[in-house]
Amino acid sequence: MSTASDSVVDKVYEQIRDMAIGYVFKPGERLNEVALAKQLGVSRTPLREALNRLSIEGLLRFLPGKGFFCRDLDVQEIFSLYELRRAIEVAAVRLTIARAQDADIQALIGFLDATGPDAGERDIAELVALDEAFHERVMAMSNNVEMLRVLKNVNARIRFVRWIDMKRADRPASQDEHRRLAQALLARDEAECVAILEKHIGRRMDQIVSAIREGYAQIYMSGVPA
Repeated sequence: MSTASDSVVDKVYEQIRDMAIGYVFKPGERLNEVALAKQLGVSRTPLREALNRLSIEGLLRFLPGKGFFCRDLDVQEIFSLYELRRAIEVAAVRLTIARAQDADIQALIGFLDATGPDAGERDIAELVALDEAFHERVMAMSNNVEMLRVLKNVNARIRFVRWIDMKRADRPASQDEHRRLAQALLARDEAECVAILEKHIGRRMDQIVSAIREGYAQIYMSGVPA
């Protein structure tokens, strides 16, 4: 049964999660729990529970006897997360082809129509959120909630790098790939779905190194990309 204390922990968790994703804390920085509790207006108990959850999810690091630290922008970790994202989305799309209703796929196409191929006045964070929403909707149609849970965790852990990527991205080209994926789903064309996802999600190591280099500059100059 949910309690008031659970609600406080959830609120603190969401606040710190957003800070961790956006590198409000500097990479490798030790979190000052006393100052953080004061800043958020909570006691140390719900704060510690929230920090433990974020550590389990890989959004913070915990070192026994030393405390909680902001994770580094680690090239190999980000590359591995992209590999995981690609693997799980390819596996899930096969299930989606078998399980999705035509009406749900048409709704996905409607989502693309509504959000359009151009960035418009949207900021980077909103564009990344729309991109995540598309991929998570595709996976949701697989009816595998555990795969979707993993994808959401991966998306959170690579989101800062994706903010950097999105600044360079050709949104109309990316949206065209989304539309081709949706049409291939409707046609139940597994080979085409897999080929599109492999190309769309794949990242070379040098691309990640470049994005992380730019990310460090962004963090130490002005914080979260706008």
